[in-house]
Amino acid sequence: MAKVSKRLRELLAKVEDRPYEPLEALNLLKETATAKFPESAEAHIRLGIDPKYTDQQLRTTVALPKGTGQDVRVAVIARGEKVAEATGAGANIAGSEELIEQIGKGMMDFDLLIATPDMMPQVAKLGRVLGPRGLMPSPKGGTVTFDLPQAIAEFKAGKLEFRADRTGIVHVMFGKAGFAANDLLVNLKALQETIDRNRPSGAKGRYWRTMYVSSTMGPSIQVDINTLRDLKIEAA
Repeated sequence: MAKVSKRLRELLAKVEDRPYEPLEALNLLKETATAKFPESAEAHIRLGIDPKYTDQQLRTTVALPKGTGQDVRVAVIARGEKVAEATGAGANIAGSEELIEQIGKGMMDFDLLIATPDMMPQVAKLGRVLGPRGLMPSPKGGTVTFDLPQAIAEFKAGKLEFRADRTGIVHVMFGKAGFAANDLLVNLKALQETIDRNRPSGAKGRYWRTMYVSSTMGPSIQVDINTLRDLKIEAA
């Protein structure tokens, strides 16, 4: 059995076994983010879906109004003038067949991969490399497109792709623990609305089961999902 550190034991003692009001939970998340590096704010959401059925799968994107707090490194696979267009739009890496070859050999100096539709037959060969890392471009995720400037700008500004895992749980980072609690709340509300808006057609019964938030190295804090869903936040 893994030992629990003294630091984590002390943090766990601060968390009550109950659903917290959203802002209360986020203030507690900030209080329990005591690691020696800038921790992310994470949401872990159990949904009433069974992703083994195609009509119960959830894969989409969310635009976080307050950003992610991260410098997103974007790679683009395209051909011809689209490579220069991607570089001009802020892509950190852009290329064609040579970039596909480099990725196939293990080069992973990027956080997000965008590809133009005409390059996808070749990108598909990288499935074994990109798939396990969640980096395979997809039309649903907005990472297969000819509109490279818009896609690059959106993802660098705070757009994230996420999906439910095989057990129906969504794990997604929605900011940094160093953000103001109200900014984290705005991002969390945007995530909740996105999940509601993209409810799979095959989802039956109770869709939302539980939501927990935590910092990267902190304890899990349950959020009262009904209160979050009823919350009205004015656009900034």
